[in-house]
Amino acid sequence: MRHQHRLPLLLKAASLPRSTFYHQVQAAERPDAKAKLKRAIEAIYQRHEGRYGYRRVAETLRANGEQINRKAVQRLMGLMGLKSVVRVKKYRSYRGAAGTVAPNHLDRDFQASQPNQKWVTDVTEFKVADKRLYLSPVMDLFNAEIVAYQISTSPNLDMITSMLSKAFRRLKPGQTPLMHSDQGWQYQHPSYQRQLAERNISQSMSRKGNCFDNAAMESFFGTLKEEFFRLKNFSSVEELESGLEGYIRYYNHKRIKLGLGGMSPIQYRTQASAT
Repeated sequence: MRHQHRLPLLLKAASLPRSTFYHQVQAAERPDAKAKLKRAIEAIYQRHEGRYGYRRVAETLRANGEQINRKAVQRLMGLMGLKSVVRVKKYRSYRGAAGTVAPNHLDRDFQASQPNQKWVTDVTEFKVADKRLYLSPVMDLFNAEIVAYQISTSPNLDMITSMLSKAFRRLKPGQTPLMHSDQGWQYQHPSYQRQLAERNISQSMSRKGNCFDNAAMESFFGTLKEEFFRLKNFSSVEELESGLEGYIRYYNHKRIKLGLGGMSPIQYRTQASAT
């Protein structure tokens, strides 16, 4: 409005001291000292398609040699309007007693000292174009790696047993991980339990209606839907299936986890095997 009114009148109307006005003018004309850092933050955020919040952005910056703390990244991302998305609920497979229910041997101990010591599994559902797609993965608690998975248009027993067969191929002779799941009907089925028994693998189940007993897998499903499914529009289940396969590759190979020292699951496993 300076081309219409004298500056003293405008400052008086805005109750703004002259010194403050000129300080802001000079500040606006100075180069942004954080411009390079902001570009780096923007690049990381875009490269991961908005999946990283300030913690992972900060961890990536530090891995690249930038000396910065999380709070500073959080503040800058707030100024830039960059933020992550919220999580969504998951499919439930519990249908009551359908077979033998195993005790909760895992007992929320989600730490493993070596690969293929503790596995967790579950099923999640996606809806696309009035159709449904189901994902059944196996996670290794040593490094949160998805060691096997099966995708199907029906959450049937074949999906679960196929997933299990794929997971068994990852085992070396003598490895017998604890296999934990919820009380879904598939995991109570004699066929599934027979597959485990044939490999001398102990079965563990969450208590009924207690999602915290399988929190590691719940967390993965939340991350998957938060970082992938809700950020894209899918026209068919075929397109979604291809995208799920791509995301799982990204999750295993590239997506860093703060609990793994800023490494991806496979990077962590590779480093551990080398030591």
